[in-house]
Amino acid sequence: MLSRLRRATVLLLVAPIAFASEENRNELDTVIVTATRTARTADETLTPVTVISRKEIERSQAQSVADLLAGQPGIALANNGGQGKTTSVYLRGTNADHVLVLVDGVKIGSATTGMASFQDLPLEMIERIEIVRGPRSSLYGSEAIGGVIQIFTRKGSGSPSPSFSIGSGSYGTWQESASLSGGVGKGGWYSLGLSAIDSRGFNACNGKPGAGCYTFEPDRDGYRNRSGRLRAGWRFDNGTDIEVNWLRAQGTNQYDGDSNESKSVQQVLGASLGFTLADLWRSSLRVSQSNDDSDNFKNGAFKYRFNTRRDQISWQNDLSLASGHLLVAGADWQNERIDSSIAYPVTSRDNTGLFVQYLVQLVGHDLQFSVRRDDNQQFGGKTTGGVAWGYRLASDLRLTASYGTAFKAPTFNQLYYPGFGNASLRPEQSRSLDIGLAGQSGKSRWSLNAFETRVKDLIGFDASYIPVNIDSARIRGVEAVGAIHWLDWDLRGSLSLLDPENQAEGANNGKVLPRRARQSFAFNGDRDFGAWRAGATLRGAGRRYDDLANTIALDAYATLDLRAEYRLNPDWRLQARLENLFDKHYETAYLFNQPGRSVWLTLRYQ
Repeated sequence: MLSRLRRATVLLLVAPIAFASEENRNELDTVIVTATRTARTADETLTPVTVISRKEIERSQAQSVADLLAGQPGIALANNGGQGKTTSVYLRGTNADHVLVLVDGVKIGSATTGMASFQDLPLEMIERIEIVRGPRSSLYGSEAIGGVIQIFTRKGSGSPSPSFSIGSGSYGTWQESASLSGGVGKGGWYSLGLSAIDSRGFNACNGKPGAGCYTFEPDRDGYRNRSGRLRAGWRFDNGTDIEVNWLRAQGTNQYDGDSNESKSVQQVLGASLGFTLADLWRSSLRVSQSNDDSDNFKNGAFKYRFNTRRDQISWQNDLSLASGHLLVAGADWQNERIDSSIAYPVTSRDNTGLFVQYLVQLVGHDLQFSVRRDDNQQFGGKTTGGVAWGYRLASDLRLTASYGTAFKAPTFNQLYYPGFGNASLRPEQSRSLDIGLAGQSGKSRWSLNAFETRVKDLIGFDASYIPVNIDSARIRGVEAVGAIHWLDWDLRGSLSLLDPENQAEGANNGKVLPRRARQSFAFNGDRDFGAWRAGATLRGAGRRYDDLANTIALDAYATLDLRAEYRLNPDWRLQARLENLFDKHYETAYLFNQPGRSVWLTLRYQ
């Protein structure tokens, strides 16, 4: 595998130069906050970041957040049978619970499973998504081993602006959304909206009785979602600003298993205050709460409940010490609490984190240093750190290198689930190295990154199926991203090569980590034809395995999606999408179906 990665690296050093896009020139000035917890342009960020704007969301005609994330550099998905079903996100080959997920700066996800419910997040309410690839525990604490995905809901400004969409497609699916945004007075703004999804779905499991999916029920497994949001703020003349945000998504999901229906709630509630303490000192305070609730049923009869609540307080200070010198320091406090029909011996825990980051810009060089200390009520203290360096080889070519450590706290299930948990578990730990090369030529942009992540104290299972810190892994990879504006076409592509090796002692040593493909790619092309716009997406992944022993193989696949849009007038657009054109049968999780050839129509007003 090493020789293949070396050959691929040489190839990709040349290939991305052919990809350039006039549209991507604005990405240099895109403001990114997730990578450093403070506003930096993409050109100043030393960590690989992908930004998905609202324009790109609508242009792609994606039907869900998972659909939008599929094919992004460094991301692999495992979906349990269609829209609304459990969706696991693997970032840079790390585990699905090694990704920190934020919504408007608020940490979300289940404290019992350790994962965020991507399948329930309403796509129509999202303004943009920032995907940071690489460890970020030195800024955020637990879970950010593979990286951070932050979702920003939509904002408002100016005159009142209503928007509306209605769409329908295969599997008896309907989607509707409506929103209103605008400004108030000299410094106020607001944005609010509602959305709904109803789908009859298809049979989630393609297994046989007694095999896979826990149980086999040959029926349609539908999904329903009702969501609402509100985000508003005010900026005063003295620079002080306040903001409140609220998002709630209620889902009803049918599936095959020992329970076959769940009613879930994802909710985020937050308020922030930003103010200037001195000319060079900006401070902010955020208070927030997130809920991940799930009630589960079998043929209408209640089985069990898992409700998670996180209360969070964050205080951050940005100090401009001199030109090109920024110090960022702060503290985070979090309380996790569960309410379950299953009697956990421990139902809450606190975590306090203190962090410092120093950003330096010198002649031709950029440096970033960060360190964080977390004190957790369950496992004690943990210190993580990171360092990054960037150097301009030329005005249009930059070399970057970074190193960081990270950790993942055990979940409540791993620690305390009756008859299963192990309260002596230690946090999973990692160290990562990344080397990148990025360039621009005129109005173009491309990037190439090679990385290695080593994870130790991974939580596995002993002979009694009790979780213990016995596993380890070594993950190497190469990512190439680029675009080109050619013959009036906007062409964008990405390629990820991965070597995710299990280094646990025993029979699985040297095996490929489950559900990670060694190769994955995505290619997008779009073109305007006056009032018309047409596009296509080709994406695929290599062969994977669904188990640690590498005995259950998931075949390689590639799918082609086509899309078209017609602008009826400046305010109205009609969109059409043909998904999985060649009706490819594939699995991202063993025995779980994925959509076949599908058609979607959407009418939008803005």
